[in-house]
Amino acid sequence: MDDNERNLINEENESNESNESNENNENNESNQSYESFESQHRETKDTDINFIMPSYEQPKKVKKSRKKSFMGYVAVALVSALIGGLSGGYIATSQLNMAGNSQNNKTGITAQDVNINLTDDIYFAAAVAEKAQKTVVGITTEVTQQYNTFFGPQSQKAQSMGSGFIVDSNGYIVTNAHVIGDGKYDSITVSLIDGSTEVGEVLWYDTTLDLAVVKINRTGLPAVEIGDSDALMVGEPAVAIGNPMTLDLERTVTQGIISGLDRSIAFDDGTVIEPLIQTDASINSGNSGGPLFNAEGKVVGINTAKMSTAEGLGFSIPINTAKPIIQEIIDKGTFSTVYVGITGVDVETYEKALGVDVKAEYGVVVVETMNGSPATAAGLKTGDVITAIEGDKIESMSDLKRNLYEYKDGDNVKLTIIRNGEEQTISMTLKTKPANL
Repeated sequence: MDDNERNLINEENESNESNESNENNENNESNQSYESFESQHRETKDTDINFIMPSYEQPKKVKKSRKKSFMGYVAVALVSALIGGLSGGYIATSQLNMAGNSQNNKTGITAQDVNINLTDDIYFAAAVAEKAQKTVVGITTEVTQQYNTFFGPQSQKAQSMGSGFIVDSNGYIVTNAHVIGDGKYDSITVSLIDGSTEVGEVLWYDTTLDLAVVKINRTGLPAVEIGDSDALMVGEPAVAIGNPMTLDLERTVTQGIISGLDRSIAFDDGTVIEPLIQTDASINSGNSGGPLFNAEGKVVGINTAKMSTAEGLGFSIPINTAKPIIQEIIDKGTFSTVYVGITGVDVETYEKALGVDVKAEYGVVVVETMNGSPATAAGLKTGDVITAIEGDKIESMSDLKRNLYEYKDGDNVKLTIIRNGEEQTISMTLKTKPANL
């Protein structure tokens, strides 16, 4: 190789080195520019998503002829980075979805296959309402009220509203005695679920039990399914259906539990009603006479009262108390109870009224016996204290009357009495109560 050839090679190497140096400088400038953009971009918050590209200072170029070409490279690089980031996110999401689908394919479960199963217990009230609402009726009673004024006794017409339920398809309806004015009514109107009304006829009522049976002239009516109140447990679900306050709220459904059993409540007139079912299902004025259902939609009670001084304290008459009465009225058209044939008063009231000690902690003091009555035949005397009938405790006349519903004409029972401070047992044959008593 001669000197000319060596000089040409050296010139070419020097030229290449110069080009490489320039390219390195341009690359360094490009890297510095990109790092400047990246540094500023990192200062933007993740939540501040903005499609406007951030601005930055343009780097100075060594050669003016390469400036435009270099900026093109940078723009391409930035767009590529942005697209790469977006596509990267899309690809990552796609990969996650593919992984999820792959996992679902492995387990055989998809979103459409996952079902949320709710137990029937959650919606038992809806099921009870669907089954039994059509058996509940509204009862409007018109009465004449008497009251005294400065100008003398006056009277006026008034209406009260309550509930009831159909126990037989031929128009037999159970309600409370106080709903039909304790028998002191001018007229009774029964409202059915189809919007029609019928005139009601009272077949039987008893203020001691606060029960009444009303008949309307309709057939083919839906009737309730009657349950067993003796099988109730505290804490089990309960549903009340009735017409609280007004017929505009007819067949209102309230849900609760059986809060207590064998309760008793006393009214201002001294009447005591027992045993009662306590429930926290809402019961208001107008619910009286309506049914209390268990979770199977079977009637277990007749709603009768609530404590006005507290919430969640409602009371119902056990349906088993009414069962024999209902059945006999359906079979015979009326119901007749047996009787003892005495005028009596509870021990506490008797002692307070006369200021005497009858030497008995509780019971019914015999004030008078009726001629020809079971009491006279059994040898009961004035001053005797009846404390039990067939072992069931008797504390008041209401207790005695209530117990007599368990017996029929001709039944022989054992009475426990206290006579002259000594306990005795006497036998008595019960008879049907005369119509005039």
